[in-house]
Amino acid sequence: MLLRELTREEKAAIRSLVTKWCANYDREMGCLPLDCECYMLGKCWTGSFCRYFREAVLPLNPVLEAALLTEGPRPDFKLCPVCGGAVAPDGRRRYCSVACSKAARQKKQRGYMRKYRG
Repeated sequence: MLLRELTREEKAAIRSLVTKWCANYDREMGCLPLDCECYMLGKCWTGSFCRYFREAVLPLNPVLEAALLTEGPRPDFKLCPVCGGAVAPDGRRRYCSVACSKAARQKKQRGYMRKYRG
């Protein structure tokens, strides 16, 4: 596995996920099973991750998960303009799901009709 340094955004996303969603993290104690500071908060390189973080917390952010767990250069995911979810860069897709696509179309149609009536 090719190691690379984490970007500032990735470090901030990891910190946010750990402090908000990790069941093993406590503000006063750190990592409860290890009884020391959380290993993931000081992480600077890709490579080994806390098993609980990798399996339970990281899937909550699919963009970060793909960036950290894929081999080679990190993929550049686009953000869905409706919900902010991850959209794969491999095609012409603009929205992450059919529901977001419908919501965006309805919003656009409402604006068009408002302009048409006015």
